[in-house]
Amino acid sequence: MNKRNRPIKLEDLAKKLKVSKVTISKALRDHPDISAATTAKVKDLAEKLGYMPNIMAKNLSSRKSNTIGLVIPKIAHFFFASVIESIYNTAFENNYEIVLTVSQEKSERERKHILSLLSMRVDGLLVSVTQETKDTSIFERVNNHGVPLIFIDRVPDMTGISSITVNDFEGAFSAVDYAVKKGYTKIAHIGGYHNINIGRARYEGFLKAMRSNRIPINQNWIIEGGFGEEDGYNGFKKIYEKKNIPDYIFAATYPIALGIYAAANEYGINIPEDIEVTCFGRNSFNRFIPSIFNFVDQPTTELGSQAVKLMIEQINNPDSSPQNIILNTELIIGSSNSKREVAG
Repeated sequence: MNKRNRPIKLEDLAKKLKVSKVTISKALRDHPDISAATTAKVKDLAEKLGYMPNIMAKNLSSRKSNTIGLVIPKIAHFFFASVIESIYNTAFENNYEIVLTVSQEKSERERKHILSLLSMRVDGLLVSVTQETKDTSIFERVNNHGVPLIFIDRVPDMTGISSITVNDFEGAFSAVDYAVKKGYTKIAHIGGYHNINIGRARYEGFLKAMRSNRIPINQNWIIEGGFGEEDGYNGFKKIYEKKNIPDYIFAATYPIALGIYAAANEYGINIPEDIEVTCFGRNSFNRFIPSIFNFVDQPTTELGSQAVKLMIEQINNPDSSPQNIILNTELIIGSSNSKREVAG
């Protein structure tokens, strides 16, 4: 690197202002030992010359990076996009940076991302596991290294680790209980994998509502699969091929509901006129455009914000006990054209 392109260092600022490197360092950190006038001069010169602090060196000396690693399975869907935005905003407000990685629902990518984040010396990890994740050894490794770990939304089968989730069971129960009270008895469930907490809890909520209302369960109408559009599309086709279709479907996610809609449309079946659909989650347009689906609304902003606040608490208090926070959901009824009315 030639001299012209050499990075500006603390000694360059100190030489220009005829002060010590210690004064420059303290001024850049708003240390009370340095006057407001001197601090302003130092910051003005640093900006003018393009000074960039050596974050790696600072991290090594302080043993704190002020960064939080985030591993999520998808980024395109509203749920994760909304949670990520809340995480970023809350982290920024607390002087933390977020290092985002996306596993694309692949457990091996998830493992590699976690190892990379650990090598970057992040102060903690926020993780929403993939639909493939069964082996928890990588999380045990994180925990054994004393790195704060918090699961968000999707949680593996582990104990002693903090998590923040929504009440998946109650949300699913309310969706199916609503259907029964509206007079539906031919009710299907197209859901995610039951080895993942959200798939399992939403399925159990469905079963509880059916059994408590004494509604017969048709095993041909219970489809287990992934959480995406293709899973909803293929799931509905499996049901249709049985030549006996339900009149109400509870979908474990909004993307599954989109897949159901696409498949039904190919068969000339109208939603919500012919089949009413309720899904867990929504999209960003539901604030402005009436939804063809009913949906279980999740407090994504609160989920992301509380995850960061809990993480910072655990970073600052390494000996604090794990917390498992569960947030409530709300059933939102869409613009269904169904003639049925909810029983009083």
